[in-house]
Amino acid sequence: MTALHDAAERGTPEAVAELARQTADVDAVDAADTEAGGATPLWHAVHARRPENARVLVAAGADPWRPMMAGWAPGRLALAGPTPDLFGPPPDGVALTDAEAATVAAAPGLAAAFPDFWLEGTGFACVAAIDAAEAARRLGARPAAPEVARALLDDPWAAGGTDEVVGVTDVPGGCVLTQPWGYLPQTPVVTGLLSAGTVCYGVYANPKSGNQGCLVRDGVTEGSDLHPGGWPYADSSSAEVLLSYLHEGNAAAYACAYAGLRPVDARSIAGPPDTWLVLPEGDYFASTVD
Repeated sequence: MTALHDAAERGTPEAVAELARQTADVDAVDAADTEAGGATPLWHAVHARRPENARVLVAAGADPWRPMMAGWAPGRLALAGPTPDLFGPPPDGVALTDAEAATVAAAPGLAAAFPDFWLEGTGFACVAAIDAAEAARRLGARPAAPEVARALLDDPWAAGGTDEVVGVTDVPGGCVLTQPWGYLPQTPVVTGLLSAGTVCYGVYANPKSGNQGCLVRDGVTEGSDLHPGGWPYADSSSAEVLLSYLHEGNAAAYACAYAGLRPVDARSIAGPPDTWLVLPEGDYFASTVD
């Protein structure tokens, strides 16, 4: 990052003002972020929720309504944050859509459901518009034996070698599959079967490489090797840019938000689930769904 980008995100208003005075172009795109579509210092200030720094940059000539990141301008992003009036009334056609406003309104509840949530080693899938019973039917799964369910309630990690066991829980808007010790819920076959006629966002919190996400809609994988809660990619959709801002660093809240789920607490992922299911043995990494 350039010094001005860095100061906009982390520095004081005084530092931002001095660096802006020495900079030929206060709206220069950060070369380090070209993979993510490029970002101006003002974008960094808004994304980091540093309104005083943002005001200094605008006073120095930065344009809050310059589109970037899937068409989102820094000023439009601010409309979704804690200081929506940061740059005054938006120009015509820039206001949040009803769907975006609903996503923003739901964000505090999701953040409260997953505060400082520890995911490492967990796999889960957020599925819209179906309940736990329908998820079990689509997967051909059966309830775990009572003794297995009791053991899992005592210690989910006791089933660490049981690859075909997953938990399922109904939540407002759909259901969540979870496996505290593995990646099965976000494998191609599971997400493909669950997503028939709807959308599924799967996550595996890989201890080696971090959160890995996938987006599957009606059996078709629309995105893989995603990083829910991280900085958006150059080809991220408008929805992904918004969710990356609202749920930065919170993969669980991000995935639920993408699928339109509204859990009130972390139980659907952290457990204990409503039901433990045993899936049929098979190759769940197959490229196609039978």
